[in-house]
Amino acid sequence: MIIKSIVIIAFILIIISLGSALFHLVKHKTEEQSEKTVKALTFRIALSIVLFIFIFIAFATGMFKPHGLGARMHSQNQAPAAPK
Repeated sequence: MIIKSIVIIAFILIIISLGSALFHLVKHKTEEQSEKTVKALTFRIALSIVLFIFIFIAFATGMFKPHGLGARMHSQNQAPAAPK
């Protein structure tokens, strides 16, 4: 439950950062606003990388278990072979 909350909060922050960059890109065309756009996009990229690493570590340690289509395909591939 806490992992899902962290992921949702990170996605919301990524969307807010992307919106901020879009606002600064469209609304203002000065050099100062251009720097704000770059900072917002840099923050978004850094947050996305941190989120990816967090999800990877959570999956590798077993704290997060996929339960969708990928999990079903993974469990079918690891099913023991039927004795002959």
